[in-house]
Amino acid sequence: MFDFHQDKRRYFQMQYRTAAEYIIPFIAQQRPVIATDRILEIGCAEAGVLRAFRELGCDCTGIELSASRVANAEKFHAEIDAPGQVRFVTRDIYEIDVEHDLGHRFDVIVLKDVIEHIPDQARFIPRLRAFLAPGGVIFFGFPPWQMPFGGHQQVCQSRVLSKLPWFHLLPTPLFQGVLRVFGETRTTRRNLQEIKETGITIGRFERIVRQSGLQITQRTFWLLNPIYKYKFGRGAVKQAGVIARLPGLNNFFTTAVYYVVRAADQPPVS
Repeated sequence: MFDFHQDKRRYFQMQYRTAAEYIIPFIAQQRPVIATDRILEIGCAEAGVLRAFRELGCDCTGIELSASRVANAEKFHAEIDAPGQVRFVTRDIYEIDVEHDLGHRFDVIVLKDVIEHIPDQARFIPRLRAFLAPGGVIFFGFPPWQMPFGGHQQVCQSRVLSKLPWFHLLPTPLFQGVLRVFGETRTTRRNLQEIKETGITIGRFERIVRQSGLQITQRTFWLLNPIYKYKFGRGAVKQAGVIARLPGLNNFFTTAVYYVVRAADQPPVS
């Protein structure tokens, strides 16, 4: 396990810088991000991403099921901004009535490293339309399941396993056996198995988006994920076009994908 997995303040800063330098400029290529925008981040954790939107004056809301992570988010934001400037909701998204519980829909919805953790994505992604304001967009950023570390094995305590690419693709009995041999705890084994069951490929994601009445308006495949710049000191590198265009194979060598999508029946905002 790397140090930043335990240092939540450092991780907050990583998320903030990634959003400020990569995510917001990526969204702005399709839709300008302005101070009057209402931003929703689903699975916001410590909400470093939302900090970058707050700097632009946006009205920000985060949904996060972990009360301890919300407590950290409130603390970190209060050190920079007036308390309460970012609203946090600790509820299951399926239990939220947008107008009643949140008061309005959102111009930009952000899911950064979240969709690969959510069961039944084919049910979840269509649900997002209920949260989206007319002309709004949704940002997705995630690691394809078959990429070298798509199983999130970097959280393993074993230094060998935390740096061992692709072993998460082993059949479940072998995968769990390897984790046990290297002394991973039952909690870690369970968490990694959950990711194994919810990991999503590029092709499957794009099919679900289309079937959900959403339209992909922009995408970028990354050979080196932008956040690696802050985690490991390695600058972001876009995937080579020839690899990005090869269905199936692109999953194995693309460490992150960025998408902007909007409702297929809504015109873009210029």
